[in-house]
Amino acid sequence: MANTELIRITFPDGSTKEYPKGVTPEEIAKEISPALHKKAVAAKLDGKLVDLTRPILSDARLEILTYEDPEGMQVFWHSTSHIMAHAIKNLFPEAQFGVGPPIENGFYYDIDINTQLSVEDLPKIEAEMKRIIEEGQAFRREELTKEEAIRLFKERKDQYKIELLQEMEDECPSVYREGDFVDLCRGPHIPRTSMVKAFKLLSVAGAYWRGDEKNKMLQRIYGISFPKKSQLEEYLHFLEEAKKRDHRKLGKELDLFSFQAEGPGFVFWHPQGMRIYHIIENYLREKLYAYDYEEVKTPMILHDSLWKRSGHWDNYKENMYFVSIDEDNYAIKPMNCPGACLIYRNTLHSYRDLPIRLAEFGNVHRHERSGVLNGLLRVRQFTQDDAHIYCTPEQIKDEVLSCIHFVREVYADFNLNDYHVELSTRPEKSIGSDEIWEKAEAALEDALKAAELDYQINPGDGAFYGPKIDFHVRDSLRRSWQLGTIQLDFSMPERFDLEYVGADGARHRPVMIHRAILGSIERFIAVLIEHYAGNFPVWLAPTQVAVLPITDKQRDYAEKVYRELRKQQLRAVLDVRNEKIGYKIREAETKKVPYMLIVGQKEMDEATVSVRRHQQGDLGKMSVAEFVNQITKDIQSKS
Repeated sequence: MANTELIRITFPDGSTKEYPKGVTPEEIAKEISPALHKKAVAAKLDGKLVDLTRPILSDARLEILTYEDPEGMQVFWHSTSHIMAHAIKNLFPEAQFGVGPPIENGFYYDIDINTQLSVEDLPKIEAEMKRIIEEGQAFRREELTKEEAIRLFKERKDQYKIELLQEMEDECPSVYREGDFVDLCRGPHIPRTSMVKAFKLLSVAGAYWRGDEKNKMLQRIYGISFPKKSQLEEYLHFLEEAKKRDHRKLGKELDLFSFQAEGPGFVFWHPQGMRIYHIIENYLREKLYAYDYEEVKTPMILHDSLWKRSGHWDNYKENMYFVSIDEDNYAIKPMNCPGACLIYRNTLHSYRDLPIRLAEFGNVHRHERSGVLNGLLRVRQFTQDDAHIYCTPEQIKDEVLSCIHFVREVYADFNLNDYHVELSTRPEKSIGSDEIWEKAEAALEDALKAAELDYQINPGDGAFYGPKIDFHVRDSLRRSWQLGTIQLDFSMPERFDLEYVGADGARHRPVMIHRAILGSIERFIAVLIEHYAGNFPVWLAPTQVAVLPITDKQRDYAEKVYRELRKQQLRAVLDVRNEKIGYKIREAETKKVPYMLIVGQKEMDEATVSVRRHQQGDLGKMSVAEFVNQITKDIQSKS
């Protein structure tokens, strides 16, 4: 031992310990605790993800990752995707493989085989996966030269891996072997296949190679895996609940919206859906007034020179629609910000005028590929609850803080209180100098700290014109949705030559803050439908009350009740169809109407109504005034 070279390992809690050079994270985990060793899936060495079997050759910071860590679970899922690929190769020897990454919930692999798969084929693949898992094969990493790797995959006749290798800058790519299967991969992976105790292949879909419609359509198999059977059972239950809440299914059942073949990716709002749309829009208008915004509206179509000036032409052209007018070129706006800049530029402003807050419910169009369209969540036309704030550099912190407060207040009213925040930094494709970006990122980080908000850095995911704060909201099923955003922009004021006259009498450049609270009204409504499972709180429900007379004899009294409710600005309907009362109640329950007022002979004689609450049943008799008082309290409390 005296001759063994020692290295110092620093753990996340700051403690240190010496180990022989070449020790592996797996050996260290085993020494720390048998329980930790059992759950360990990978490690972070000086912040870099590595296999548990990677020898440590110098002093380092070490973190052992288990499947309870988000990064550890991603490694677990990625390893299961390799096991699935191995099973497919055994069953379909001609198989070639695209990519097989972990995703937010599980994994997928894109494959090219001669057989068209369906969900009926998945059990056969699962059976082969189970056999491979039970063998307990180790994942073994090998580093090859690029030439060696290309030769290997030529032997395996896998053109997709060869294409990836040819474009790769890394001269020593890594491959992983597991049994007789080999795959191109950066890793890391779990130590052995037997760690996967429970898994399920979920679906088969088509996916163009590298997301390009010009390339071949591959077959994408999605799956999920866990180290415990109970976790899989819980997840499958979650999927069943998510199916029930699918906004596309509920949107049809509640008659909120539709999509038509004549306009793929464009929403057709029905009367009930339009009510929700306007409720949200009017709610936000009241908030805008309280936060000192002015509302504007900019044109849908603007000359292409504007989009070249704004930077969208160079950075966003593939997502835009274009049109020719009088033999000149125009674009349908994908964003509202350039139009807002023209409004600001129309008047010379003093520093005393700032901040200027211009809000717009801006209708925008973006070209989305047909394969990624997804109900209201991904459409080609939508309305952003947009705003652009022009302020002095000294006002940045206060304005960003005000936007943060605005977001928090709105989410609380919609019962969306579980969210996390990300600070997204400069992307690869961007405009503006390094100095501008550093200044903008520091300003947003300063505001987040002042707001005492926990946040994560999301490197390289900012807008092309500036960094941003994104709010990721978790719904009642704890699914995460990116909604609100606050973006800081020093570049666009420069491009549009925006100015204000400072206290010194000189011209200065304002700072521009882009912000959206909901993101888009369409996407937000989709999230709400699934969050509430269609059971909207009374203040949001498109129909709040259904008045249901038992027979025609109560029709006039029911009409009187209905008119009184409408007079009180309640969204009521009157059902006078010649149907039994049980049928009317069931239909109102199916439509998820919060309150039903049953009107029979006794209610008419007593000038009362029998009140039923959706999913709760009979609440007893009340006068119309008493009911109005109760429902008004529900609406005001947003309960």
